[in-house]
Amino acid sequence: MTDPRISIIDQRLQPIRRIIAVSSGKGGVGKSLVATTLALELTDRGCNVGLFDLDFTSPTTHIILGAKDEQPKEEKGLVPPTINGLQYMSLTYYTSNLAAPLRGEDTSNALIELLAVTRWSELDYLIIDMPPGIGDAVLDLIRLVKNIEFLIVTTQSRLAFETVKKLASLLRDLKVPVIGLIENMKTREGITLAPETKTLGLAHLGVIPFDSQVEEAIGNPFALRNTQIAKKIKQIIPAFTRN
Repeated sequence: MTDPRISIIDQRLQPIRRIIAVSSGKGGVGKSLVATTLALELTDRGCNVGLFDLDFTSPTTHIILGAKDEQPKEEKGLVPPTINGLQYMSLTYYTSNLAAPLRGEDTSNALIELLAVTRWSELDYLIIDMPPGIGDAVLDLIRLVKNIEFLIVTTQSRLAFETVKKLASLLRDLKVPVIGLIENMKTREGITLAPETKTLGLAHLGVIPFDSQVEEAIGNPFALRNTQIAKKIKQIIPAFTRN
């Protein structure tokens, strides 16, 4: 029997022009920072933007944004609060910042519920902070969210890039559009993953150097906008906003 909430998901997402899932093969590559900074930079360009933290492993965008007392409003669903100019929804509104040890069917049910109850207004972009890897939540999002596009984040680590290969292969097999790959926290000069990225059939969008100031900017979006990650994302944005 078809879950009636799935048809509601289509209605909830209808006002959104583009949905970009910021993903990674493994954790610890700066995916959430990239997703949050991307959302802020798009907002600064005059776009209507939403940020949806669906990282079931450990949602952290609320910490990066410095979101504190803001809460969604109940109005025929949940209306996301506006934080630093963008509409924001997170798993933490349900888990009270505690661990959410969900598996299998429970993960799918929680994800469907989140998508079905969240009422976004008209958006140019909805940025989704994805769980790392290719587990149940990622596969469910591909199934449930029409016209989803992926933006992959990795570091120069061979281990991180090895998992990217698996993610890229999955997305290719499922015919899911991939905007490209961002190489984050670069520490080795003169070395880039551009050739390896090209062999995967992906666009290499750019390199973000390691920036020790990022840690101090967490919780302060104004300071975050002055970091290397923000400056590089400003350069990368035109590559996928032309359409």
